[in-house]
Amino acid sequence: MTVHSHSLPQRYGAPPRWRRYVLIGFVMVVVGAFAAVWTWITIAQSDPPVSSELITSEIVDDHTATAVIRVQWGDEAVDAECTVRAIAQDKAIVGQHTFVPDPDAGPDYEVEVATERRATAVENIGCTADGQPRPR
Repeated sequence: MTVHSHSLPQRYGAPPRWRRYVLIGFVMVVVGAFAAVWTWITIAQSDPPVSSELITSEIVDDHTATAVIRVQWGDEAVDAECTVRAIAQDKAIVGQHTFVPDPDAGPDYEVEVATERRATAVENIGCTADGQPRPR
């Protein structure tokens, strides 16, 4: 007994032709939506209103740490807040300082953090602005 390929659809019924086009259209819509979201995320997150980086830090004494923070603005200067933390050897936060950078003062800011005990490291948490809840 031989089975011909053309006899299977006759025996069991062939799926409707429109099903393939609907599936292709659905896949294209989903891929297009993911591409649009990916593009939006990339464009929106690639140029934040404000960002910062730790240039240098120094532990001055048991109750003081200093850091130089470089602040960079995006397309235009915005009101921002930047946060710097001092961390002890046991990874506890022993001091924190939040400052408001002035766009006209230049990019580098020397920050002094008062600590409750000796710090071993200084961490730049980052800067935030309106519409930018995540520190950068």
